[in-house]
Amino acid sequence: MSIKVSDYVLQRLREWDVEHVFAYPGDGINGLLAAWGRAENKPQFIQARHEEMAAFEAVGYAKFSGKVGVCAATSGPGAIHLLNGLYDAKLDHVPVVAIVGQTNRSAMGGSYQQEVDLLSLYKDVASAYCEMVTVPEQLPNVIDRAMRIARAQRTVTAIIIPADVQELDYSPPQHAFKMVPSSLGMASYAPVPADGDVARAAEVLNVGEKVAILIGQGARGARAEVEQIAEVLGAGVAKALLGKDALPDDLPYVTGSIGLLGTRPSYEMMQDCDTLLVIGSSFPYTQFMPELDQARAVQIDIDPQMIGLRYPFEVNLVGDSAATLQRLLPLLKRKQHGKWRKKIEKDTARWWEVMERRAAVHADPINPEHVVHALDALLPDNVILAADSGSAANWYARHLRMRGSMRGSLSGTLATMGPGVPYVIGAKFAHPDRPAIAIVGDGAMQMNGLAELITAGKYWQQWSNPHLIVAVLNNQDLNQVTWEMRAMSGAPQFLPSQALPDVAYADFARSIGLDGVRVEKPDDVEGAWRQALAADRPFVIDFRTDPAVPPIPPHASLDQIEAAAASVLKGDSDHGGMIRQGLKAKVQEMLPGTRQRDGGEG
Repeated sequence: MSIKVSDYVLQRLREWDVEHVFAYPGDGINGLLAAWGRAENKPQFIQARHEEMAAFEAVGYAKFSGKVGVCAATSGPGAIHLLNGLYDAKLDHVPVVAIVGQTNRSAMGGSYQQEVDLLSLYKDVASAYCEMVTVPEQLPNVIDRAMRIARAQRTVTAIIIPADVQELDYSPPQHAFKMVPSSLGMASYAPVPADGDVARAAEVLNVGEKVAILIGQGARGARAEVEQIAEVLGAGVAKALLGKDALPDDLPYVTGSIGLLGTRPSYEMMQDCDTLLVIGSSFPYTQFMPELDQARAVQIDIDPQMIGLRYPFEVNLVGDSAATLQRLLPLLKRKQHGKWRKKIEKDTARWWEVMERRAAVHADPINPEHVVHALDALLPDNVILAADSGSAANWYARHLRMRGSMRGSLSGTLATMGPGVPYVIGAKFAHPDRPAIAIVGDGAMQMNGLAELITAGKYWQQWSNPHLIVAVLNNQDLNQVTWEMRAMSGAPQFLPSQALPDVAYADFARSIGLDGVRVEKPDDVEGAWRQALAADRPFVIDFRTDPAVPPIPPHASLDQIEAAAASVLKGDSDHGGMIRQGLKAKVQEMLPGTRQRDGGEG
């Protein structure tokens, strides 16, 4: 019996073990929608509220499952809407395949309705592989290559299928000239560098007396090896934000995140080290790494295009992190855990005490650091966490300690607003038995999260564990930009751009069959978290937080703090009683140990 191209597309996806496609319908993919009906919805069509959210859900699914995420959209506006989520995948090195419709071949070039030059539009985001199917015989090769390249290169690929092609009878490629047959599958592989390069790296690391290690998401599969090498070298380990879950934070030498959202012990370790080992990270901010002539450095990365970036590395090793470290470890000389390692552990322990004190500082009405710090001790060991871009990412980075099999992520490189809620929805389809929590600002919630709660409401009863929690840090301010303006430009808050309306987020959740609560007092924070973690359905917590709590980097100078405080005192109105006099003293109270202008301790 003959089948249509659209039927074959879904069949081939099933053969690649694709179980979910995050999508939104439209007439440009009507043929595929009909095929889904004939296929009894296998793979499952997950209906987002917007194509951008479908792409974000595919990214979240891929990040937390380790599989390829697949999303689909109609021609024209649908394909355009996917782009931001696809760029999020590309920049964070996440495998995602986009399947998009196109107008009929007969209409192409005729300025037809919803006709967009998708090959040109997708040329950058799907630069690794983007192909339009014009005859049935191009399949299965196009699908196989899109899946294989996305997985192998950890990137975005795209398949464009005109509407009329979807309706054609499928005929496979023949054993003939200019036909391209194909095959399924891709074996796992772990490339390793040459022995001579590994030996050179060992020489550099053996000479160092104060070794610092920086890991990223590329070290996630090398947890045991990273722990071993840190012990052998007597090193501390800092984590790029995408690698926050690559190593647990209950190890005393793990200094936590690094960078603008990072910790003070990570910053100081980099300022004082004489040797640097970077594993699986393309952390972009050179100013948070050692001075360029300070440390001898080695990098390990599986992607040769990402090697040698950010710092003048002496040895660049291209290879899988775990396999490369396994070859490197026997060549290393064990170092004594002397003053260097002890200082790192002492500084890290002190940092967590500082975080506890910062979370306890009074705010009006609630300190956002208290909200996130209170969650830390309550986190299930198998939780999946997502944070949205903005000040919420600061508190996620600094207050939540990874342990056990916890996973966490955010939009690391694109740093786009809005993926927090769709990330955890994608995560729930990857792991329906695990709890998932998104920490988002009210700006991101208004941009994308509110509507996507409807998606959670549509599907949550399919999940064996119903716990999907969205915590909204509701401060009625686009807070990260507000503080960036103050700290970097010395400009006061510009209310027409920054002020947000107050929205009853928990009420909205309850109106669509979910649950939620609004929290306006610090004493109610922990109880709200416990209520959400015990709920029998997805739960929204609307935390009324203080926008005057600054997400200022832990290495900030007093000059920067004073500039931020001065801009508030000079130009900001008393917005709802939350931006108030005395901010400068408050900031200094929340940043104990801030460096003085001369670089000493204050």
